[in-house]
Amino acid sequence: MRDYKEEIQDYLTHEVETIRALDVNAINSALNLLEEAFERESTVYIFGNGGSSATASHFQNDFNKGVSEHTEKKFRFHCLNDNVATLMAISNDLGFENVFRQQIIGRLRPGDIAIAISGSGNSPNIINAVEYAKEQGTKIIGITGYDGGKLKALSDVSLHAPVNSMQIAEDIHMIFDHLMMSTFCKTMAGIEHLTK
Repeated sequence: MRDYKEEIQDYLTHEVETIRALDVNAINSALNLLEEAFERESTVYIFGNGGSSATASHFQNDFNKGVSEHTEKKFRFHCLNDNVATLMAISNDLGFENVFRQQIIGRLRPGDIAIAISGSGNSPNIINAVEYAKEQGTKIIGITGYDGGKLKALSDVSLHAPVNSMQIAEDIHMIFDHLMMSTFCKTMAGIEHLTK
């Protein structure tokens, strides 16, 4: 039997070091932006590629069901990467770089928020959508890894995992989701067990 314990410990150590380096003030700012959107009943558009698309879907589930099942008012998350037919049509007809931007053109309302997820922070289709959203006055929560890339610079609130590993960055991105979901379950619905 092969001994993987050194590799396991290295990964876990790196993960813990990254968690300790997270910006708590930025997470607090993101929570406040999302709470304001909740109170206004604004839409939160969320999107990402690859593993980040799975994270975006998970966010939508955790807020639209996980938190909202316990509250009278509801979160209104809309995940732009969940409709395969729409993704394929836009990619085929207008190019993959427009796959997210095209879905928000003419749909953003004052008070809506966009959450863009990109490990590198430089995915062209993410940046294209974020630049359009900013032109409309939409607040951006950017979720990134590595050095944050263009997305970090464009974000009103940057949830940044300062690590040069896509795997650990994506782990941290899910921590952002579950941390914020658990916080809202406690503060909005009085559910304690999710945070203990």
